Amino acid sequence: MTAVPLPDGYSYGPWHDGPDPLAPPADLRDALDEIGRDVMAGTSPRGALEELLRRGTERTSGLDELTRRLWQRRSQIQRRNNLNGTLQEVQRLLQEALDAERRELFPDPDDDARFREAQLDALPPGTAAAVNELANYDWRSEQGRENYQKIRDLLGQELMESRFQGMKQALQNAGPEDVERINEMLSDLNDLLAAHAQGADDVQQRFEDFMAKHGEFFPENPRNVEELIDALAERSAAAQRMLNSMSAEQRAELAELTQQAFGDPRLAQQLSQLDSQLRAARPGEDWTGSERFRGKNPLGMGEGAQAMADLAELDALAEQLGQSYPGASLDDIDLEALERQLGKDAGVDARRLSELERELRRQGLFERAADGTLRLSPKALRRLGETALSDVVNALRGKTGDRETESAGAAGEPTGASRPWRFGDMQPWDVPRTIRNAVLRSVSVGERSVRLDVEDVEVVETEHRSRAAVALLVDTSWSMVQEGRWLPMKRTALALHQLISTRFRNDALQLITFGRYAMPVELPELIGLESAWEQGTNAHHGLLLAGQHLRRHPDAQPVVLMVTDGEPTAHLEPDGEAVFDYPPQDRTLFKTLSEVDRLAKLGASISVFRLGDDPRLTAFVDLIARRSGGRVVAPDLDGLGAAVVGDYLRTRRR
Repeated sequence: MTAVPLPDGYSYGPWHDGPDPLAPPADLRDALDEIGRDVMAGTSPRGALEELLRRGTERTSGLDELTRRLWQRRSQIQRRNNLNGTLQEVQRLLQEALDAERRELFPDPDDDARFREAQLDALPPGTAAAVNELANYDWRSEQGRENYQKIRDLLGQELMESRFQGMKQALQNAGPEDVERINEMLSDLNDLLAAHAQGADDVQQRFEDFMAKHGEFFPENPRNVEELIDALAERSAAAQRMLNSMSAEQRAELAELTQQAFGDPRLAQQLSQLDSQLRAARPGEDWTGSERFRGKNPLGMGEGAQAMADLAELDALAEQLGQSYPGASLDDIDLEALERQLGKDAGVDARRLSELERELRRQGLFERAADGTLRLSPKALRRLGETALSDVVNALRGKTGDRETESAGAAGEPTGASRPWRFGDMQPWDVPRTIRNAVLRSVSVGERSVRLDVEDVEVVETEHRSRAAVALLVDTSWSMVQEGRWLPMKRTALALHQLISTRFRNDALQLITFGRYAMPVELPELIGLESAWEQGTNAHHGLLLAGQHLRRHPDAQPVVLMVTDGEPTAHLEPDGEAVFDYPPQDRTLFKTLSEVDRLAKLGASISVFRLGDDPRLTAFVDLIARRSGGRVVAPDLDGLGAAVVGDYLRTRRR
């Protein structure tokens, strides 16, 4: 697009100085949500980032889709084309020339005409041999003469196009002077490459003199001999791979035909010398490869070399998009080549993916752990927490989550005192004091029977603690992974952590995982926790750690939340060894319930979030609720986060 000057001195034109400033920014939040989901499912942060780039986003094709399109284009080139174009065109021109010559000779009665017909009849069967045989033939037919010259011009154009892209068009009407200039250029080029191979001191000066004289043949505008060799070797190797892809008979025919290029055998000789020098200078190029073409569209030598170059470029792009080599980066992708092969939209997608990767790193969403591994930064965890909490809040507003609820125990934190009931009080009655008040009132008025009056009622005095000590116990046994409960469990912990760290900062939250053993973990550890096959649900150890956390905060309201999908099948012995058995031993159940009783003495009622409908699990968690004054909630997986956060808020308000 050409810039259009405006009257006030401004102009509009394409933006060339870096990324488009008006382009929409990379959607980091959606990208981070996808990465976080994969990380919580057990993928490493690096793997999650790579998976996002492979999968792409809602408005951007990923690396996998771009790679699929590359392979589709590669397949189309091979399925649609064949490499017989030059031979077929030469055969057609030759047959037309012979037919025209015979038509011209047939009415002529003299012996010369018969002799010429005999010459034509005696031509060898091969196309190349016939063309060479006719090199000195004096054509009677004007069409025959023109067609034979077309064959020579075609061979020259195709031969040059196979080594120098764009030469066929430039040589459409080449005359003897043009052929001489080409031979001179090739001779000078071979001399330059020979001097470079010998390490001559004045190579750069020779290069500059060569480009000043023959620069029109090299639109790539190389800056030195190395760049010139790179461009020429790539094209020459593609031409060699094209020949390798032909049958032996086709190669032999072309080799013989090229001696007639422009009617000057020097051209083929110069190109042969050039190929040898390029092969010695760039042995790393693919000189031995070949491809299979099985289509019906005939390609000439120049088109065939370009097809081979396209296939090589597609292979290189596929490797770049695969990002499977050490030190791979999206900046490695050749955007110009990608647009050349797949169109501008592919280049736009690749740029967006590169910008997305760059922004995720630049904004500090990843950090290096002490062991050198990549992990989500606190900033990234906060963003994930905001999303998880937002989902929970929406679920709470929609009143989703609980399928069934069984409640037991107290509804407040008693102070040991009581007070008269007032309208609106929801606290439980202090039954002994209420009956005592009724008896005393009845006696004082001389009544012979005791009747309750509203003024007799006293309620248990409760207090609201401004601070809570919260222990969230999450089951990490293999069944949680197997039944698809791993990710909802982590999102639940993330949402609760986000809520407490932003709205209830005085509360002390402890995350505790329990499988064969239990252990307190920080949020990054839980989010990055990988699934592992492990037998055992050691609720005893988890409740033991929860009690230790509550005792460290005696001034706080105790809140214990437990997410599990299995009955206790392991317990901790005094020596620190975990004992597993299924069905669970009586000792395992006894030790687990003992910890429940200890927590109840601390004033902690346990809320159990039961995942699954196993009858033994149901019976056991009901027992935990009754003994601790807590409750059981059986949410579906989508409602787990809302159930846990809602219960935390309910308990805290109590």
